[in-house]
Amino acid sequence: MTPQDRISRLAQQIGDRLQNASQAPEDIQKGVQQVVRGAFDRLELVSREDFDILMDVLQRTRARVEALERQVASLKATVEAASAAQSAPMEAEVPPAPR
Repeated sequence: MTPQDRISRLAQQIGDRLQNASQAPEDIQKGVQQVVRGAFDRLELVSREDFDILMDVLQRTRARVEALERQVASLKATVEAASAAQSAPMEAEVPPAPR
């Protein structure tokens, strides 16, 4: 259901509740609150506190991923340097010529 459909449905339900204007104002208020609360429940909203907690977790996770990416890059560079050093001939390993 699109947001526009939800809003239209909510407006229709509120209008239906207000048609019975002969009821006590408290009854009308309770009815409208029920409709609005039901609409918000269907929207799957989260509280500001939950949102802030999740944003904090996301930022810490992102920082950890970036640190791990740097560590992997450093390890790759070390492995590449070690393999390059092994593939190059080393003069120190050549035995001296007999006399």
